[in-house]
Amino acid sequence: MLSYKELLRICIEALNIFSPDDQSVEEFIKDFLKRRPGLNDDDHTFIVEVLSGCFEFRKVIKVVVDGFHVLDGRNSLASDTNLFNVLCYLILFRLDELGMSHMKKFIQSQDVNKMYKFLRFFLSEANLDTWIYSEWCKEYDSQYVQEKIMLPLIRWKPQLDEHVEYLRAVVENRIPLKKTDVPLTNPQPFNITKPKPRGVPMPDKIPKLTRHKPVPEHLYRQPKEIENLARIREENRQKAEEFLLETESDQFKCANAEKSTRANMVMNRIREEEEAKLNFNKRHSQPIPKSMTQNRPIKMNAAAILREGALFRKKEGEELVKLEKLLDGAKDASEFESWQQKKLEKDRKQKETDLERKRMQGKLSREEAIIARQRKAKENQEKVTEMKMETAEMMQEFLTLRMEEEDQMRSLVEEIMAGHENTKIVKERLKEYKRKLVQDVNAQSRELMKQALEDAEAEMRRKIELIQEIRAMESIPINRNKLVDLTATAGHALLSEMSIVELRERLSLLKEEKKAVEEQRRDANIQEKQAKNDRLMENLACISVHRREMTKAAAMKAKQQSELADRQKRDLESDENLQKLKKQLEDKKAERLKLSRELEVKPTPSSATRTRKLLKERKQQETTRWRQLESSQMRLAKLRAGNLSSVPTRDKSNRGTAIIT
Repeated sequence: MLSYKELLRICIEALNIFSPDDQSVEEFIKDFLKRRPGLNDDDHTFIVEVLSGCFEFRKVIKVVVDGFHVLDGRNSLASDTNLFNVLCYLILFRLDELGMSHMKKFIQSQDVNKMYKFLRFFLSEANLDTWIYSEWCKEYDSQYVQEKIMLPLIRWKPQLDEHVEYLRAVVENRIPLKKTDVPLTNPQPFNITKPKPRGVPMPDKIPKLTRHKPVPEHLYRQPKEIENLARIREENRQKAEEFLLETESDQFKCANAEKSTRANMVMNRIREEEEAKLNFNKRHSQPIPKSMTQNRPIKMNAAAILREGALFRKKEGEELVKLEKLLDGAKDASEFESWQQKKLEKDRKQKETDLERKRMQGKLSREEAIIARQRKAKENQEKVTEMKMETAEMMQEFLTLRMEEEDQMRSLVEEIMAGHENTKIVKERLKEYKRKLVQDVNAQSRELMKQALEDAEAEMRRKIELIQEIRAMESIPINRNKLVDLTATAGHALLSEMSIVELRERLSLLKEEKKAVEEQRRDANIQEKQAKNDRLMENLACISVHRREMTKAAAMKAKQQSELADRQKRDLESDENLQKLKKQLEDKKAERLKLSRELEVKPTPSSATRTRKLLKERKQQETTRWRQLESSQMRLAKLRAGNLSSVPTRDKSNRGTAIIT
């Protein structure tokens, strides 16, 4: 089985040596394959099919490949033409048989830059759907081209475009190359002589363990965690009821969005004071010009005037043609337009009623969903109570398992303590071995460092000698002055050779000729500008007339639209189905509010008194805590003041001792 690259190479070699004038296609393929006897059946079939297909559809393939060489492949080699022919044939006629995986392997076996450039040109919609399709239709029937060539290519085009993007990423070095996995080294055990079995040593005496303490009695009692959890649960419930009472009695400050009258008065006074500060240069200020407050027409440029004038002239021509047709006896389309307008109005009314009905149905379904959610919440509350009972039972089972595990761990610790005494001797031997190994490694590293320093010194001496030789060669002076004669030629023996003086004279003559041509162009431009201004004035007059008529038509249209909106509103209010849906929606809202009132938590008188007591206790705790904080801060301040007062005296005493010494 040959590789993908080898198969493409054989096909390209056959296309390169084929001559249609000397031999037929069948004979050439037979003779070519006789010279390659080592091919198996699959490779033989592939080469025969590709060569016969390239010869049969050479007109279709030639359109793509020749266009590529003319447009995008100017720098591509002529030897790559048959490579592009084979790939074009495989994509157009054999992609269904090969599959995308084999096609990718054929493409990746060649140079990435060549493949990306050719496939980007071939699969581009700007080329494939325009001139390539038209050239194929010149050679074959359009139906054959559409069914046999275009449809399979369009079906595979998304996957081909994806592979083209992958090639683009490879060309731009955005995909890292895959690293080949190096096989790991499998260590083999050393062939060491097995030691002889040792004699069984005498067993050591089993040490007698100290008598263990008896199991404490608190392990058989119920743990305090369960009582703490019940107490915390009751406190959380009381806090929730207390918070509920606070929210019902006190309103949030953010609920009242309006400011008070006093706040508004203060804000107005501050605003007036800030504005009064800006009147320092009032007598020098100037009023806003009227041109800034009035609506001025927008000044149009020449392109806009010509474009709008051409549009209005086109509309005038269309109206004249329509009037001429009416004079000749053509039928007026006003009846059809009125009938069409009535139908459109009817369809619009039906559409609006359907939209309103769907909106009401959506609101109705929302209410039903809220009711179902509330019922689900009620069911969840019942499930929570059941789960709490189950968790209590599981907690009891967990405690029993915990006691059993503690007994097992206690026995395991006693066994480990007995085995720790034998590990000390092994640790001391290991430390001695590591110490000797470190000493050997340090000696070897010192020898290697000494050898490296000697090599570096020899290399440095050689570089210094080489630099001295180069500097001595550069110090020799060189004369680089050269005399120039502007009247003499360079002496290259060319037909158009001239001196610099002659060149300057010719350039001055060319400048005078260019100046005369510019004067002629300037006169022609002035005449063209005058004619253009005349045309613009004519177009402006036409535009002003048409705009006046368009404003009148827009006013009439706005009036009709307002009347139409009023009529639509009356039609929606008179629809019976919508009224029924509104009634159903109100019923569902009432049912939802009823369920929400049932799910609300209502405090009892006993819980209310308990929450009041808790509020009072919490306030007392806060006051005591603040008093403690204040007292602690006062103590810290006194201590700091005492430390600061003692610092200068210590400095003075130190200074006095220094003077005495």
